[in-house]
Amino acid sequence: MFVVFFRVLLIYGLIIVSLRLMGKRQLGQLQPSELVVTILVSNIATMSIEDTNVPLLSGIIPILTLVSFDVIISAITLKFVKARRMISGRPRVIIRDGKIDQKELHELRFSIDDMMEQLRANNIFDIRDVAFAIVETTGQLTVYQKFSAQPVTAKMLGLQGTAADDAPPVVVISDGMVVESGLSYCNLKPAWLEKTIQENGYTCQDIFLMTCNRQADYWIVPMEYKKGRHKGAGK
Repeated sequence: MFVVFFRVLLIYGLIIVSLRLMGKRQLGQLQPSELVVTILVSNIATMSIEDTNVPLLSGIIPILTLVSFDVIISAITLKFVKARRMISGRPRVIIRDGKIDQKELHELRFSIDDMMEQLRANNIFDIRDVAFAIVETTGQLTVYQKFSAQPVTAKMLGLQGTAADDAPPVVVISDGMVVESGLSYCNLKPAWLEKTIQENGYTCQDIFLMTCNRQADYWIVPMEYKKGRHKGAGK
């Protein structure tokens, strides 16, 4: 039993390191070569854990080999465009100037249902609103809407903002703990934070979440289990 436990921990750590080496893509964003490596690694890891008669090195060496091979392939595709197109393919335009390219759909084996599903995933329910739609190498659909259907932006309205308006709020307190990097991002001092939470009737340990931006506009969510506290406060 101890042997199985040890093998599980070792293989788990190895796979975590391997995935870190392969990059930070989500499952739906994997290139074909990366998806193949992921499937093979999972199968090899399963065999190494389930069958204790199989030497541990028989699982470790193939996993390291596959990951090393994937890293080499990634380096090659970064340097050579032809290799990248051969291994990962290239983006394909399926809607151009508002017109569906039926030939491209057929070659990609992309059904109407597939296309409409991905358009809905992009919050588009009327295909007449689409100017261009591109199937990326990962299989995801990127959509550019017609000007008349695009959401209104501050630029369209001629509104001017400041540099601070481009900086989103970040977490400065998480589950009662101060996030130093968030405070530094907001260009604020610990003294300001301590004074602010005291003015709202809290201590740091009373706060479940606190966000703030560079204009010192903050929002506080207290711990729910603290009695006699209101739901939240803000500036």
